[in-house]
Amino acid sequence: MDVFEAIRGRRSVRKYDSKPVDRELIEKVVDAGRWAPSSGNTQPVEVVVVTDPEKRHVMAEISGYAAYLKDAPVALVVCVNLDRAGSRYGELGVKYFAPLDAAVAVQNMMLAAYALGLGTCWDSVFDKNRVREMLNLPRNIDPFAIIALGYPLEAPKPPRRKPLEEMLHWEEYGGR
Repeated sequence: MDVFEAIRGRRSVRKYDSKPVDRELIEKVVDAGRWAPSSGNTQPVEVVVVTDPEKRHVMAEISGYAAYLKDAPVALVVCVNLDRAGSRYGELGVKYFAPLDAAVAVQNMMLAAYALGLGTCWDSVFDKNRVREMLNLPRNIDPFAIIALGYPLEAPKPPRRKPLEEMLHWEEYGGR
């Protein structure tokens, strides 16, 4: 699949088939995240794969928006290793660069999943302390996002996008 096709075709999927996702596919998706760029090549992103239905159900309950985690067969908990994030840039790396690095990794994983015929939807509004406790995360590992992963039961229509001309500026703001 061409990268532009993946970018334009990927959607936030909220209805999943209960069919399990093969470990090989999960590893391919996470590996795409591993190849995402990171500030100073600190590579602070780590991923916890959760297939346990009880844990996914709890994650769905402690999220403001991710009820779909109950139904997706896999949840990828994308975390930031704060020690690695701060190793090169200190506080700036932890507070500013790490969330950017994690977001880029999330996008790579979602595009890879789509190219493999899988659906995803990510959530970053959840009780981090409950997730940290449930997954036995050390203090230096900060949960950033949870990606639902599975075979989609729906093919959501593309959301409306404003025209390119409304967001593209040449040489200065407002430049055409």
